[in-house]
Amino acid sequence: MNLKRIIPAEGREDKAVSLQGYGFCFLMNIVLEKNDVKTDKFIIRDILVKSLELQVLSLSEVSCLIALEDRDLWDEVFDTARKIKEKVYGKRIVLFAPLYLSNECINNCLYCGFRTGNAKAKRKTLSKDEALREASLLAGKGYKRLLLVTSENPKLAGINYIESVIDAIYKNTDIRILHVNAPPMSIEDFKKLKDCGAGVYQCFQETYHIPTYRMLHPSGPKSDYNWRLGVMDMAIEAGFEDIGMGVLLGLYDWRWDVWVLIAHSHRLIKKYGFGPHTLSVPRLQPAEGSKFRGSRYRVSDMDVKKIVAIYRLALPYVGIVISTREPAYLRDELFLIGASQVSAGSRTSPLGYIEDSDTAQFEVADLRSLEDVIEKIAELGLIPSLCTACYREGRSGERFKELAEGQGIKELCEQNALLTLKEYIEDYAPEDIKQLLIKRLKEESEKTGNGIFEKFKLIEEGERDVHV
Repeated sequence: MNLKRIIPAEGREDKAVSLQGYGFCFLMNIVLEKNDVKTDKFIIRDILVKSLELQVLSLSEVSCLIALEDRDLWDEVFDTARKIKEKVYGKRIVLFAPLYLSNECINNCLYCGFRTGNAKAKRKTLSKDEALREASLLAGKGYKRLLLVTSENPKLAGINYIESVIDAIYKNTDIRILHVNAPPMSIEDFKKLKDCGAGVYQCFQETYHIPTYRMLHPSGPKSDYNWRLGVMDMAIEAGFEDIGMGVLLGLYDWRWDVWVLIAHSHRLIKKYGFGPHTLSVPRLQPAEGSKFRGSRYRVSDMDVKKIVAIYRLALPYVGIVISTREPAYLRDELFLIGASQVSAGSRTSPLGYIEDSDTAQFEVADLRSLEDVIEKIAELGLIPSLCTACYREGRSGERFKELAEGQGIKELCEQNALLTLKEYIEDYAPEDIKQLLIKRLKEESEKTGNGIFEKFKLIEEGERDVHV
């Protein structure tokens, strides 16, 4: 596909993007005939300067980055993405794990192992006690942040069920924050989800290309493109300030989907004062029982690196999340060019941490454990973080965006990363990596000050959840 025919240039955004009331709809109804997306080095370097000032890029500037082909200039973009990430968040990389609650789904997404048409699937919805067992196991490894994931089945995994699981985990484990990846729901149900203590609400559009979306989602509530598209408005209007967005790379041309995802983010920022708290970068992976084996829109490792960098430059304040869909070698590279949050030791099926799993949503590529990923982050000169402080200190939504763009989050992030690393060393770190982590802790703490060593002393004396 000719990029110049799908990505608008300056002044054409309004023609290419049509917003229609509640649950707005992006329409690709303009085909550009002129090759007017500029990618010469002077324009690209001007864009890099603007990004380094932590300004949100315009859609025409995003178009220039997406169209860029010069490899030497891409090396400059990657280096700029790393610098921006460190200006906003410092060296910390936040770790979490997904906890899958149910694979009993009423949708028929052709690329997913959970789809209702997968007759060979082994179905499972965790009981509250089973969810608590899984969360307790993860807490025992040192996790403090989990992402609860559920398929769409209101009878088995509706809001009352999710509320009961969240309540049980908070009351009976050391998990400090629970995020939720769940299907769209009513504003009333979103209010219940927020009130029971959910942090980020996450939901992906999968693809913004309407014909592809309809082909891949032939039945179930998810087949309604507009209902899916309006989910972030409903979540925000119900009180969520931290929302997670993304597209599933490989369903359609990544250049279009990435551009429209950023346009969607712009719309939210304009309407609410803030956009996504996180952007995830999932790439299509094989799934047992899938009826979609991929398309001509293959996304290479280099493409993934470009996408991470584009997100970082386009929306400097956002958290960029990399899952275990990606292989270890690529994730290690992405740590250094803009990623700020990663899952580790993941299982993508209900009860997958306790038993040999039933049907998974997709195949995991990075099989490393939490301690293995923590070790690699430390070896790369970064700081493994298990921090959850912002969600409980009210640093969310527009306030978080303003702090991040003003570089006020960086110091908090690095201090909290060190405090949670100190906890991990005291309580969970295996002996074979403990000395490496102690060395990294010492190196970074000496740069920090601000009473960090006094806080370390509190942790050594048994106090936990010390944060700023």
